[in-house]
Amino acid sequence: MPPHSIGSGTISFGLVSIPVKLYPAASSQSVAFNMLHAKCGNRIRQQRFCPVCNEVVERDGLVRGYEFAKDQYVTVNDDELKALEGEASKAIEISEFVPLSKVDPIYFEKSYYLGPDKGGEKAYRLLADAMTQADKVALAKFVLRGKENLVLVRAAQKGLMLHTMYFADEVRNFDEISKGESAKITGAETNLALRLIDELSNEQFNPEQYEDEYRQRVLELVNTKAEGKEITIVEPQVQRAQVIDLMDALKESLGKKFTKEKKPAVRAKSTEPEKVKKRAQSAKK
Repeated sequence: MPPHSIGSGTISFGLVSIPVKLYPAASSQSVAFNMLHAKCGNRIRQQRFCPVCNEVVERDGLVRGYEFAKDQYVTVNDDELKALEGEASKAIEISEFVPLSKVDPIYFEKSYYLGPDKGGEKAYRLLADAMTQADKVALAKFVLRGKENLVLVRAAQKGLMLHTMYFADEVRNFDEISKGESAKITGAETNLALRLIDELSNEQFNPEQYEDEYRQRVLELVNTKAEGKEITIVEPQVQRAQVIDLMDALKESLGKKFTKEKKPAVRAKSTEPEKVKKRAQSAKK
């Protein structure tokens, strides 16, 4: 089933307008848990409580407030915020094109697919093909869900993608963090590190080879418990030796095949004695 559009807009490319629809490009598959009351096992209900009035506040009794000084707030409503968006809320007006290699990935926040809206197929196709040939990406501003975003539009997978980005004042200054500048690195150490990088290198990124193994173990645990089985958690035995000398570590690393560390194992114990008996008989055979 194709993803549902979460919004629409218009890419402004000079005097060309391209109506587009916005689709989520990815969704987190992390295992989510509900909070239950340990006493009865039922899901709890989160409430908003006002300590001044000593009462629970329902959603329709809430307003937005901005704290401009300690415990002092100015309130704003949805209509006031909507008025500030104006016509810009639908416009993705391209301000410039730059090489993708010149954009630091630290600025990327979320990714979306852009698909042509009704009547925009030809202009959409033209922009996607032209950006592919030019090998450039576009920078623009776009109001999404009430927030103005710096966005990057790029040609990818025969279409267009949109990435919301952080503004410059939202990215923290890396200069405030120590980077080990006082450490002395020898030429021999650098050469060994380069050899190790070369040995572990591939020509392209293959995301399908990486899996969320922790999520798989959590789901295995949940399914085992749902089947009424007892579990035993076996702690991983870390066997990685402590290496003190950097040169020795680099030399030992070269030429070795790296294996994954052992993860905690989930062992199931069936609560049904008959099944345990049958497994034991099969093992003997």
